[in-house]
Amino acid sequence: MNLESNMKDIVSTLLTDGTVEKMVEKHFEKCIENALNDLFSSYGDITKVVKEKVKSVMVPYLEARDYSDFIVKLDDVLVEVLKNSATANKDMLENFKDLMIVDKKEEIKASELFGIWKEYVANNVDTDDLEVDFDDRPSYEYVDIRLEVEEDENRSWSSFKYATLIFECEKDEKMNFSIRLSRYVDDRKESWDVRYDKKREISSLRYLNSFEILLMKMDQDGTKIILDTTYENDEVQPEAEPEATYG
Repeated sequence: MNLESNMKDIVSTLLTDGTVEKMVEKHFEKCIENALNDLFSSYGDITKVVKEKVKSVMVPYLEARDYSDFIVKLDDVLVEVLKNSATANKDMLENFKDLMIVDKKEEIKASELFGIWKEYVANNVDTDDLEVDFDDRPSYEYVDIRLEVEEDENRSWSSFKYATLIFECEKDEKMNFSIRLSRYVDDRKESWDVRYDKKREISSLRYLNSFEILLMKMDQDGTKIILDTTYENDEVQPEAEPEATYG
């Protein structure tokens, strides 16, 4: 009984001298602090709201900014880095440099792009299965290449027309490219917007070739294609020369 009585006296004293209120207040403050930490954490509701507000302000500002001076400095930095980079990283850095340096072209003719691709094929076509011509000096046989434009079936209700610009090499499928095109039906200039679908991850940059880089730049720069031709065929002689053999 004495123990029970003493406990009642202690509780009564704590309730009357404000100790319990202080303890409750302390834990309540801690509860609020924990709740605020959760709200302001990486995945908290308040953080999400603040992030969206900052994004709505910063993105238009960054898009409107002129990066010309920055690009010039970036070019110098990348050139210096390339001089001191291991071979494994050079392709990636070269491709990154080519993508970042501004050389915007508003439009390009399909025939001009065909000429660029023709040169690319001559320098990169796989010669393993090509025959060797021994007239005059040993050289690989010519390879057939062509340009085609395949227009999609038009919908009477659509405001857009769609087509695919195709570059095809008969001897090496790795040289082939297809580019999606679109334009307003009422566009009097008949210039087509370019869409080249390709992964843009940094890790994939080392595996891109020069023609892919060009198509990606055209896509991101909004370069338009003028279809001054819808079909071309030609022959290309590989730049590589067969190794000399001695009987």
